[in-house]
Amino acid sequence: AFGNIVSMVELARFNKITPILCSVMPAYEFGWRKGMEPAGKIIKLNEMIKAYADKHNLVYVDYHSALKDERNGLPAKYSHDEVHPTLEAYKIMESIVQKAIQKVLK
Repeated sequence: AFGNIVSMVELARFNKITPILCSVMPAYEFGWRKGMEPAGKIIKLNEMIKAYADKHNLVYVDYHSALKDERNGLPAKYSHDEVHPTLEAYKIMESIVQKAIQKVLK
């Protein structure tokens, strides 16, 4: 997953596109594939994405911190299946990403 993100960033920059990197959304469990224990893996991946963004002077958008619950999952108020965001979650995400977009445009 991380290698794919790096490849997309390199391709974007080669084509004069300024990428904005975003965290992976929190997920405690995948209902369709139980036992994968994604919460900790997502946190580690987000740390890698943020470190890469910092190293390459890219804007990083942290949805994870804004939406996670005490289990590092997506709470019911933001998702019906603990993975896919509800409209309320998307509104939070929109306000976060709008700030990042404005920062890049300045």
